[in-house]
Amino acid sequence: MPSDLSPTARALRAMEILRARPGVTAGELAAGLGVTERAARRYVGILREAGIPVESARGPYGGYRLGRGTRLPPVAFTEPEAIGLVMAVLDSGQPGDEPVGAALDKVIRALPDHLARQAATLRGHAAAAPDRNAARPDPAITGALVAAVADRRRVVVAYRSESGNAWEAEVDPWAVVVRHGRWYLLCHSHRAGAVRTYRVDRIREVRRGTRGFEPPGGLDPVAALEEHLGTGWEFATRVVFDAPSAEVAPWIRPPMGRLEPVGDGGCLLVGSTSNPAMYAEEWLPAVPFPFRVEGGPELRAAVARLTARLTASLADPPAGRP
Repeated sequence: MPSDLSPTARALRAMEILRARPGVTAGELAAGLGVTERAARRYVGILREAGIPVESARGPYGGYRLGRGTRLPPVAFTEPEAIGLVMAVLDSGQPGDEPVGAALDKVIRALPDHLARQAATLRGHAAAAPDRNAARPDPAITGALVAAVADRRRVVVAYRSESGNAWEAEVDPWAVVVRHGRWYLLCHSHRAGAVRTYRVDRIREVRRGTRGFEPPGGLDPVAALEEHLGTGWEFATRVVFDAPSAEVAPWIRPPMGRLEPVGDGGCLLVGSTSNPAMYAEEWLPAVPFPFRVEGGPELRAAVARLTARLTASLADPPAGRP
């Protein structure tokens, strides 16, 4: 806990702890505030003097809790928090988009004058170059998925892949994960009978079901997303590299598939994609090692088209043409 917080900020922090952990002891409150137990009791007294009903009970199951019907005061930002919030929105690449831009306007208007001037100046004079690979999902779709994850409630999602194919799938939504500017739904698809990762910006509709589910024990959403990003898409891919897997691995993006050692010092990349052209034209050329595309036919065709185009670019011009 920062030692330079004002008494008011620390009292508000005390109320946040009481709201989040009813029955918190004086020792636990002191630890959360970074003060002594005596000081923690003093902050409880400050809240009571301000009209906040803080109840206390003695005994082994005693502690502090907020009284019923307690209304929290308006959110108060410190200067670093206010500037950090504006910077986060600028970094997202959508400071003028609805509803983010409108929400940021409201936050700036609600700040004290000196903070509002700094935040408004920062927003007006700082420019952000959005990540060209980022994709902004619909907030309503995202909110529905997050709520289903929290409630452990099965949903039906209507999905459209990058290649334009559309389908519906009943899924158990395990987690929503943000990775390098893109939002993903990690889930178990009952349609496929397997783990799937769906881009949230490509989900067109979410219909809440009535059945519940239990996520896998010890689930690490980020690790599971990395493992499954390259599986379950329409077109299978199989690429052999003439280099050790340890050297190739740093160049392989997780959506490209799973890399494994094969043969005498080579490695095999097995995965799937919904966009063979992007796989052939953007992802594979970025890997600086010799490779052979053994499958599938869609990826081989995409590589052949790219090869023909590049070969044609080196051909001598017809006679008489400069």
